Amino acid sequence: MTGPQAPVIRIDAGTPTPPYEQVRAQLARQITDRVLPVGTRLPTVRRLAADLGLAVNTVARAYRELEEAGLVVTRGRAGTFVSAGGERSRDLAHAAARQYAATVRALGLDEAEALAIVRAALASHPTAPPAAAG
Repeated sequence: MTGPQAPVIRIDAGTPTPPYEQVRAQLARQITDRVLPVGTRLPTVRRLAADLGLAVNTVARAYRELEEAGLVVTRGRAGTFVSAGGERSRDLAHAAARQYAATVRALGLDEAEALAIVRAALASHPTAPPAAAG
C-alpha cells in the first residue's frame, strides 16, 4: 500500500453538478483509470475538504458514495483506501456494454439511436452510483 495520495480534483462552481458529485465522479474516474491504484490511501475527508475549499460533509458524502459503489474502503483511523472494486467496475461496465450492444442489435436499433438512449439514461441519473458487484 502507498501513503496518502493527493488526487487531482477540480471543482467547477459554474456547473450545475453539485460539488460532492464532482468529487465523487473525479475520484471514481481516477480509480477506474488506475491513476489511483488499488491500495492507495486517499487524503482524509478533512484534508481533502480543506484542499478543495469545501465543507467536510460534502467530501464525506463523496467518499460514502464511493464506498457504497465498492471503489474505496474505510478502515477506521487507518484511513480510506482504493479497493479492488475499482478494477472490477471497468470490467463490469464493459460486460454491460456488450450486453446492451447485443440487445440493441436484436431490437434492430441503429448505433445513433442506441447511443442517444445511453446518453439520455446517463443524463437522467447523473448522481446514481454504480450497482455493487455481488
